Amino acid sequence: MKFSLSVLSVLFSVAAVAQPTLVDRFQKIGTVQQAQQFVDANPDIKPAILRLTYGKDTTLIDKRLLRQKQGDIFSVGYVTYKVVEAKESVAYRASYIFLDGSSLSPSEIESLKKEIVAKATAGESWDKLSDKYTMDGNTTKGDTDWFFGELMFPKEVQDAVAAHKKDEIFYVDVSERNWHYIIKKTYDDKIQKDVVVLRANGR
Repeated sequence: MKFSLSVLSVLFSVAAVAQPTLVDRFQKIGTVQQAQQFVDANPDIKPAILRLTYGKDTTLIDKRLLRQKQGDIFSVGYVTYKVVEAKESVAYRASYIFLDGSSLSPSEIESLKKEIVAKATAGESWDKLSDKYTMDGNTTKGDTDWFFGELMFPKEVQDAVAAHKKDEIFYVDVSERNWHYIIKKTYDDKIQKDVVVLRANGR
């Protein structure tokens, strides 16, 4: 009898060890549809699907979830979360003046850059400076409107605007095209991020 009880005890222990954890189960979920199937099949652990938006959902846990990447899994206390889906974009806005290096010499470009920045720093209207100096014929007073992606502006321009703060003035040169920009960042970045999160009790 003792032998039998020992055998049963070992078998129960092996079964307990072999039982997949909640994290193991979450790792197999890759789509919102699979997450919904998990919710429907496991009501005992109180699963739920959360849909969060940056700037709208502001509790501490919501902010933490919105910082995660798609596929991330983590536990807080006895609750486990998985970011099943994450869509993120950042839009930028600035004003610019374009100088064409194929029409001006390098020394003329440098001279104009300094002249334009000096006038802008002294408070002259960017609208007037754009009308006077820009060489691409834009009719927006140099305003880029909200933009993202290289289809709208060269990568060098987007990277530079992303790296600067609102109201800073800086130069961007697209050397391979001989394009030169004087840029003023006019707005803080507009961040859009939406995540779908699966949560359940357990670890």
